[in-house]
Amino acid sequence: VRTEPISIASDLPTRRRLSFLIVNMALNFVSRRAAGLVRSNNVAMTRMFSSEAAEASGNMSFSFNLPHESIYLNAKVAQVIVPGAGGEYGVTADHVPTVAQLKPGVLQIMHGDGSDAEKFFVSGGFALTHANSATDVTCPEAVRLDDIDPNAVSSNFEAAKASYAAAEVGSIAQAEAQIEIDVNRAMGAAVGLSLV
Repeated sequence: VRTEPISIASDLPTRRRLSFLIVNMALNFVSRRAAGLVRSNNVAMTRMFSSEAAEASGNMSFSFNLPHESIYLNAKVAQVIVPGAGGEYGVTADHVPTVAQLKPGVLQIMHGDGSDAEKFFVSGGFALTHANSATDVTCPEAVRLDDIDPNAVSSNFEAAKASYAAAEVGSIAQAEAQIEIDVNRAMGAAVGLSLV
């Protein structure tokens, strides 16, 4: 018999707890965003076909936020390729509104000036594409792909495998180690390593 109060979030396995926190953060973000739109309801929004939107500007508004900083805030970009949990997908101006959970992978930002895509490794998060050619990506962590040290990824992967093997089956420690394995495997793939 439990005598202490039950905390739903603390009793869930770590992976579910992280998902719970991320979903709550996304819902709070969407709620705040919707509240801002309700206050400015005098702005008329028009829906264009994708060809009309491309002719009008060719760019979309992009915001990329981490808990401790905003990497982009309403920047004009040509395209963003998102590592969605259901598969990688591209977003351009006047994309259909979408909410997607992100899996660990590479977020690519194309500025449309002929330069190479700017690439970030993201550990997860959410992407929200709005009807007004605006996309918001919110992640708990992100790092430029060029800043990743393949040797550190390899050693972190091996340490996570050892932690997983040493942990009690079904424990929080084992779930945390599994998350580390998955993220390091995805990060390794992003920099050209095949971690098994």
